Amino acid sequence: MSRIGKLPIPVAKNVQVDVDGSTVKVKGPKGELVRTFPDGISFDKGEGTISVIRPNDEKKSRALHGLSRSLLANMVIGVADGYTKTLELQGVGYRATQAGPKVTLAVGFSHPVEIVPPEGIQIEVEGTTKVHVRGIDKELVGQVAANIRKVRKPEPYKGKGIRYLGEYVRRKAGKAGKAGK
Repeated sequence: MSRIGKLPIPVAKNVQVDVDGSTVKVKGPKGELVRTFPDGISFDKGEGTISVIRPNDEKKSRALHGLSRSLLANMVIGVADGYTKTLELQGVGYRATQAGPKVTLAVGFSHPVEIVPPEGIQIEVEGTTKVHVRGIDKELVGQVAANIRKVRKPEPYKGKGIRYLGEYVRRKAGKAGKAGK
Protein backbone atom coordinates (compact mmCIF):
# COMPACT_ATOMS: atom_id res chain seq x y z
CA MET A 1 0.00 0.00 0.00
CA SER A 2 1.22 3.50 -0.77
CA ARG A 3 2.65 5.17 2.30
CA ILE A 4 1.64 8.60 1.10
CA GLY A 5 -1.68 7.50 -0.38
CA LYS A 6 -2.97 5.91 2.80
CA LEU A 7 -2.39 9.00 4.96
CA PRO A 8 -5.63 10.86 5.71
CA ILE A 9 -5.79 14.51 4.67
CA PRO A 10 -6.68 16.84 7.55
CA VAL A 11 -9.32 19.41 6.56
CA ALA A 12 -9.53 22.69 8.48
CA LYS A 13 -12.89 23.94 9.79
CA ASN A 14 -13.00 26.84 7.31
CA VAL A 15 -12.39 24.56 4.27
CA GLN A 16 -15.26 22.85 2.47
CA VAL A 17 -14.62 19.81 0.24
CA ASP A 18 -17.31 18.59 -2.20
CA VAL A 19 -16.81 15.28 -4.02
CA ASP A 20 -18.89 14.64 -7.15
CA GLY A 21 -17.72 11.39 -8.74
CA SER A 22 -14.15 12.01 -9.87
CA THR A 23 -14.44 15.82 -9.59
CA VAL A 24 -13.42 17.45 -6.32
CA LYS A 25 -14.20 21.07 -5.44
CA VAL A 26 -12.33 22.64 -2.50
CA LYS A 27 -13.48 26.01 -1.18
CA GLY A 28 -11.75 28.03 1.53
CA PRO A 29 -11.04 31.58 2.69
CA LYS A 30 -8.43 32.21 -0.07
CA GLY A 31 -10.53 30.91 -2.97
CA GLU A 32 -11.81 27.84 -4.75
CA LEU A 33 -10.07 25.06 -6.68
CA VAL A 34 -11.61 22.32 -8.85
CA ARG A 35 -9.79 19.24 -10.16
CA THR A 36 -10.89 16.07 -11.95
CA PHE A 37 -9.08 12.97 -10.72
CA PRO A 38 -8.50 9.76 -12.71
CA ASP A 39 -11.29 7.17 -12.91
CA GLY A 40 -11.25 4.59 -10.15
CA ILE A 41 -9.82 6.88 -7.49
CA SER A 42 -12.47 7.55 -4.83
CA PHE A 43 -12.60 9.66 -1.70
CA ASP A 44 -13.96 8.89 1.76
CA LYS A 45 -14.96 11.90 3.85
CA GLY A 46 -14.56 11.41 7.59
CA GLU A 47 -14.75 13.68 10.62
CA GLY A 48 -12.34 16.48 9.66
CA THR A 49 -10.38 14.28 7.25
CA ILE A 50 -10.53 12.86 3.73
CA SER A 51 -9.00 9.54 2.65
CA VAL A 52 -8.08 8.52 -0.88
CA ILE A 53 -9.08 4.98 -1.90
CA ARG A 54 -7.73 3.10 -4.91
CA PRO A 55 -9.78 0.42 -6.70
CA ASN A 56 -7.15 -2.37 -6.91
CA ASP A 57 -3.45 -3.17 -6.59
CA GLU A 58 -2.52 -2.74 -10.25
CA LYS A 59 0.63 -0.73 -10.96
CA LYS A 60 -1.28 2.23 -12.47
CA SER A 61 -3.69 2.40 -9.52
CA ARG A 62 -0.82 2.31 -7.03
CA ALA A 63 0.93 5.13 -8.89
CA LEU A 64 -2.20 7.29 -9.00
CA HIS A 65 -3.01 6.65 -5.31
CA GLY A 66 -0.16 8.71 -3.86
CA LEU A 67 -0.39 11.31 -6.62
CA SER A 68 -4.10 11.89 -6.04
CA ARG A 69 -3.58 12.19 -2.29
CA SER A 70 -0.78 14.76 -2.77
CA LEU A 71 -2.80 16.81 -5.27
CA LEU A 72 -5.84 16.91 -2.98
CA ALA A 73 -3.70 17.79 0.06
CA ASN A 74 -2.10 20.65 -1.93
CA MET A 75 -5.58 21.93 -2.86
CA VAL A 76 -6.73 21.90 0.80
CA ILE A 77 -3.59 23.71 1.99
CA GLY A 78 -3.77 26.18 -0.91
CA VAL A 79 -7.31 27.39 -0.24
CA ALA A 80 -6.58 27.68 3.49
CA ASP A 81 -3.10 29.25 3.54
CA GLY A 82 -1.89 29.76 -0.03
CA TYR A 83 1.59 29.22 -1.46
CA THR A 84 4.54 31.57 -1.94
CA LYS A 85 7.77 31.22 -3.92
CA THR A 86 10.44 33.90 -3.53
CA LEU A 87 13.02 34.70 -6.18
CA GLU A 88 16.04 36.97 -5.84
CA LEU A 89 17.95 38.84 -8.51
CA GLN A 90 21.74 38.89 -8.18
CA GLY A 91 23.97 40.94 -10.45
CA VAL A 92 25.08 44.52 -10.94
CA GLY A 93 22.15 46.53 -12.26
CA TYR A 94 19.69 43.65 -11.98
CA ARG A 95 16.39 44.94 -10.62
CA ALA A 96 12.66 44.39 -10.70
CA THR A 97 9.95 47.05 -10.76
CA GLN A 98 6.21 46.68 -10.45
CA ALA A 99 3.50 48.62 -12.26
CA GLY A 100 0.08 47.29 -11.30
CA PRO A 101 0.02 43.50 -11.73
CA LYS A 102 2.91 43.56 -14.24
CA VAL A 103 6.54 43.17 -13.21
CA THR A 104 9.39 44.50 -15.33
CA LEU A 105 12.81 42.87 -15.01
CA ALA A 106 16.09 44.54 -15.96
CA VAL A 107 18.52 41.61 -16.05
CA GLY A 108 21.32 42.57 -18.42
CA PHE A 109 19.48 42.38 -21.73
CA SER A 110 19.23 45.32 -24.15
CA HIS A 111 15.53 45.48 -23.33
CA PRO A 112 13.43 45.12 -20.17
CA VAL A 113 11.47 41.87 -19.75
CA GLU A 114 7.79 42.19 -18.75
CA ILE A 115 6.09 39.44 -16.74
CA VAL A 116 2.28 39.38 -16.75
CA PRO A 117 0.91 36.99 -14.12
CA PRO A 118 -1.85 34.56 -15.11
CA GLU A 119 -5.21 34.67 -13.36
CA GLY A 120 -5.00 33.50 -9.76
CA ILE A 121 -1.36 34.55 -9.29
CA GLN A 122 -0.10 37.72 -7.61
CA ILE A 123 3.47 38.88 -8.16
CA GLU A 124 4.90 41.31 -5.63
CA VAL A 125 8.30 43.06 -5.68
CA GLU A 126 10.10 43.67 -2.39
CA GLY A 127 12.83 46.27 -2.68
CA THR A 128 14.36 45.90 -6.13
CA THR A 129 15.85 42.43 -5.91
CA LYS A 130 13.18 40.16 -4.41
CA VAL A 131 10.10 38.89 -6.25
CA HIS A 132 7.32 37.01 -4.43
CA VAL A 133 4.95 34.78 -6.42
CA ARG A 134 1.73 34.02 -4.49
CA GLY A 135 -1.39 31.99 -5.22
CA ILE A 136 -3.60 29.12 -4.09
CA ASP A 137 -2.62 26.59 -6.78
CA LYS A 138 0.78 25.09 -5.88
CA GLU A 139 1.39 23.84 -9.40
CA LEU A 140 0.69 27.23 -10.98
CA VAL A 141 2.79 29.15 -8.41
CA GLY A 142 5.75 26.84 -9.08
CA GLN A 143 5.35 27.12 -12.86
CA VAL A 144 5.19 30.95 -12.84
CA ALA A 145 8.25 31.11 -10.55
CA ALA A 146 10.12 28.71 -12.87
CA ASN A 147 9.20 30.85 -15.90
CA ILE A 148 10.53 33.99 -14.16
CA ARG A 149 13.75 32.15 -13.24
CA LYS A 150 14.09 30.96 -16.84
CA VAL A 151 14.41 34.59 -18.04
CA ARG A 152 17.98 34.66 -16.69
CA LYS A 153 19.18 31.47 -14.98
CA PRO A 154 22.07 31.86 -12.52
CA GLU A 155 25.36 31.34 -14.30
CA PRO A 156 28.20 29.37 -12.65
CA TYR A 157 31.11 31.84 -13.07
CA LYS A 158 29.90 34.99 -11.28
CA GLY A 159 26.58 33.71 -9.93
CA LYS A 160 24.57 36.42 -11.68
CA GLY A 161 20.93 35.71 -12.54
CA ILE A 162 17.52 35.01 -11.03
CA ARG A 163 17.48 32.31 -8.36
CA TYR A 164 15.11 30.95 -5.76
CA LEU A 165 15.62 32.34 -2.26
CA GLY A 166 18.24 30.16 -0.59
CA GLU A 167 19.24 28.35 -3.80
CA TYR A 168 22.90 27.35 -3.92
CA VAL A 169 24.68 27.95 -7.21
CA ARG A 170 27.83 25.86 -7.64
CA ARG A 171 30.63 28.11 -8.87
CA LYS A 172 33.30 27.27 -11.44
CA ALA A 173 36.91 28.48 -11.37
CA GLY A 174 36.94 30.10 -14.81
CA LYS A 175 40.24 30.75 -16.62
CA ALA A 176 42.51 30.51 -13.53
CA GLY A 177 43.88 27.11 -14.65
CA LYS A 178 45.23 28.51 -17.94
CA ALA A 179 47.35 31.29 -16.37
CA GLY A 180 49.98 28.86 -14.95
CA LYS A 181 51.22 27.61 -18.36
